[in-house]
Amino acid sequence: MSVRIVLVVLTGTLAAGSLSAASASAQDAAATVWLCKPGLASNPCISSARTTLIKPNGAQQIEPPKAQTRQPIDCFYVYPTVSQQMTANANLEITAAQTGVATAQASRFSSKCRVYAPIYRQLTVAALFGKATGTADREIAYNDVKAAWNEYLARYNKGRGVVLIGHSQGSYQLTELIAKEIDQRAAVRKKIVSALLIGGQVLVAKSKDLGGSFKKIPACRKIDQTACVIGYNTFSQQPPADSRFGRTAQPGKEVLCVNPAALKRGATGKARSLVPTSQLAFGGAPLATTPWIATNALYTTRCASADGANWLQATDVGGAGDKRPRFGAPLGQTWGLHIVDVNIVLGSLLELVGHQSAAWRKL
Repeated sequence: MSVRIVLVVLTGTLAAGSLSAASASAQDAAATVWLCKPGLASNPCISSARTTLIKPNGAQQIEPPKAQTRQPIDCFYVYPTVSQQMTANANLEITAAQTGVATAQASRFSSKCRVYAPIYRQLTVAALFGKATGTADREIAYNDVKAAWNEYLARYNKGRGVVLIGHSQGSYQLTELIAKEIDQRAAVRKKIVSALLIGGQVLVAKSKDLGGSFKKIPACRKIDQTACVIGYNTFSQQPPADSRFGRTAQPGKEVLCVNPAALKRGATGKARSLVPTSQLAFGGAPLATTPWIATNALYTTRCASADGANWLQATDVGGAGDKRPRFGAPLGQTWGLHIVDVNIVLGSLLELVGHQSAAWRKL
């Protein structure tokens, strides 16, 4: 009988409690608090990439480490809703919630780019579920992200290409930033290698790659295309009518879906999943001795549309005897596989960013 290993909720995404952290004294949006930035003494966006590949029969193979290459571009990462504070907006404290999710979602990109990630006064988990004290102010959160982006451009960019990476609330923040600060500005737009706006609400005109959230930045449809966007929301089955993602009420619009494992419309790809070992549950014991676990082609992914929804369909093709870890939906089908939007195709995203970086540098 095969063992089914279920991915638990990502530490830092909806985990209970903030464990420990250094406090940031600055509470002013003008003084950016950096969660990740080159040169920081403690940087969760740089971590060991040692990985164990889990095979269908459960056998493990430690993958030989790849030589660290130079990082010719940058990444600007905005994390999802993680704050466990009971106020509606978080403060600028760095906690285990932010460091955990940055390691899980952003640290593997450090092999491709220098990662910059600001702390921002996001809407908290308590605000998301209507249990917060005070009134949520979305503008505060956005202004922090905007200020950090402007600081990055002024002080650190120095003509380098940049990949924008966001998940969930982070994706919403970056979608607004692109629409207001990048999309209509040719000089800034030229810096954009790509935008990975995952688990959000990037809109396009129906059956088009533009005409919604952005006017100039289209969906990525070729592996060497730059200044383009990847957007998707992952489900293992058709989203229900009350799903939180993949649907819009705006007439003539739809939620963008680009499959990072196969960019062409209608194509099916094989996902390479990468998950921190610490975030897998297996009888209380670590599943592997390395910081990361990988599975190859356990899931196929394709963009699907039905009943007014557009989503990234992740299909388990392992079969009953396959002993590799599966991804669950602990928040229910209205959320789908939202918690693992990034990790279920993280290897595919890394490969794509590598190709896009090379293409951008040839421009």
